[in-house]
This record gives sequence, structure tokens and C-alpha cells, in this order.
Amino acid sequence: MKTLICTTPGNFEYGLGAMPQLQPGYAIIKIKKIGICGTDLHAFEGTQPYFTYPRILGHELAGEIVAVDEVPGFKTGDIVTVIPYENCGTCIACRAGKPNCCEQIAVLGVHKDGGMVEYLAVPGRLLVQGEGLTPEQLALVEPLSVSAHGIRRAGVETGEYVLVMGAGPIGLAAMEFARIAGAQVICIDIHEKRLQFANRALGIPHVLNANGDIARQIKDITGGDMPTVVIDATGNQKAINNGIHYLAHGGRYVLIGLQKELLMFSHPEFHKRETTLMSSRNATRTDFEQVIRCIKEGLVRPETYITHRIKFGEVKTAFRALLDPHNEVIKAIVDM
Repeated sequence: MKTLICTTPGNFEYGLGAMPQLQPGYAIIKIKKIGICGTDLHAFEGTQPYFTYPRILGHELAGEIVAVDEVPGFKTGDIVTVIPYENCGTCIACRAGKPNCCEQIAVLGVHKDGGMVEYLAVPGRLLVQGEGLTPEQLALVEPLSVSAHGIRRAGVETGEYVLVMGAGPIGLAAMEFARIAGAQVICIDIHEKRLQFANRALGIPHVLNANGDIARQIKDITGGDMPTVVIDATGNQKAINNGIHYLAHGGRYVLIGLQKELLMFSHPEFHKRETTLMSSRNATRTDFEQVIRCIKEGLVRPETYITHRIKFGEVKTAFRALLDPHNEVIKAIVDM
């Protein structure tokens, strides 16, 4: 079967790999669509934590089951998506119902080879039925679930002001799920085109350029209170370290974004707010189910995010352009 391997930072090579073998409790899926994630872009750049080379990327997946062995509820021909986080099932996090932060987690396309292949063997416990969604919609369920998980972690309530830093796909989806939870959403980013997208495509009313007097503008929007929830979806050290200054006293600061360096902010600023600081890693089946339900109900439209479509055979030459801000990429999808 055809494969695409990120051999070193900045380089892809096509190859031929062995077909996966069917085992009890597994299904083999023929990959239909692959979403390109920030993780993939960072891996290509050489800036992704928890990453080694060579690696087959791809964890935002949709496909068709072509073979299945002892997986109740699934059959040949089903269109599915995949929970791409293989967990051990026995560590303290798994025992507590938090497989998304398993001590031994192996994320497809990060810790182990992923879905930029024609066929992939997947444990049945990680399959999610498509429930009538298209493969293109299903390829976006995973990143939408990451955002939904972050909002669920934050415990967003009706009427709260939620500030989302970063208007990439994860940040945009966090805005949508914050709004679904009843929040009043504020977005900040340094890219004017992304702010326009958040406002025009998603209807986010408060979009602010981070190069302006952000603290004053946020204070005005919130009637002097500041947001009770701040979500980082930038993965940028400076943005993360500055985010504490935008948070209301008694607020929650949730880091969905990830970067390699230290968190550094004023302890007095953190302490006087009695800040709740938390990270949000990956997603759970509950989040996947919520996302699929929201898509089916028309509350979220995944196709809104897709700005670029690429054939599998074009990825090697087209991938670098996805990193160029001038190309205004929100979400790219690979068509197998």
C-alpha cells in the first residue's frame, strides 16, 4: 500500500508499506480523508513536542471498514472516524476514566505511525460510527473534539465571558463550543484575516487584534469584569504567559495549545486572582459523541473550516505552502 513518511523536519517521502494484518478485536479501514492538524505542521517544522522521526503523520481520519474481526457494532462498509489515542487501560489516568492523558499514551501520527496510508488497522474500541456524516465531516470530528474537551474542562456556563486566544482551527472550534454552552465569546489573534473569518463565518461578535490595547478593549466588552474563562489555543509561549492578565479574579485559565518552553508568569498576578490553571489534552469518546451530535443538529458545520483540499499524491510538494500565512489556511483536507 502507499504511504507518506515525514523522514526529517521539512521532508516527506512516498513509500510502499505492507498491508495491515487483521487481528481479533480490530478493523482495517480504507482511509478516505485526512485532516491536516497543527501537530502535523509543527512536526514538519521540527517544533512538535513528543515527536521522533521518521514518522507517518495523520490522526484526523475518516475511512471505510473493509475488514473486521470480533468488533461488536461494526461491519464491513461502515464509514467511521477514529479516536487516535491508544491508551494502556491500567494506569491511574485510565482507571479514573481519563484515557486522553494516559501515562503510556500513543497518539497516531505522533508517538506511532498514523493515517497517511491507504489502509490502517484500528482497535475496535477506538472506532466511532459515522452516523450518516460524510467522510469529510468525520475527518474534522477529532480536532473539533479537542476543542469541545477544553470547553468541558473549563466548565463554561451560560452568560460567562470566554476569551479564546488564537483563531486557528482549535481556537475557532473552542469559540463555537463555548457559544453552544451559552457563553459570550471574545476572540483575539494577530492575523486580521483569521479574525475576519471568526466574525464572518462563525458569527463571533468580539474579535480583537492582539497588536492593539487588548486589556482595555476586553475590559470594556465585559463591563469591567474581564472574562471568567481564558482559553489558549495559540501554542505560543508569549501569548500563554500574557494570558493571565486578561483573566477575571476567580477565573479559570485553560491551555489547549502546547509549546515546548516554560510557563512563566507573575505569581502575584496568578495568586491574587485565585486562578484555576488547567491543561486540556486530546479528547474522550464523550467529546467525540458530543461533536457528532452537534454536527447532526446543525450547531457546527465542519465544512466551514475547510479552505484547502489536497490529493494524497500532491502532499509532498504542497505541504510547505500550508505553513505560509499568506495562503490563509484554516483547515486543509487530504483526499485519498
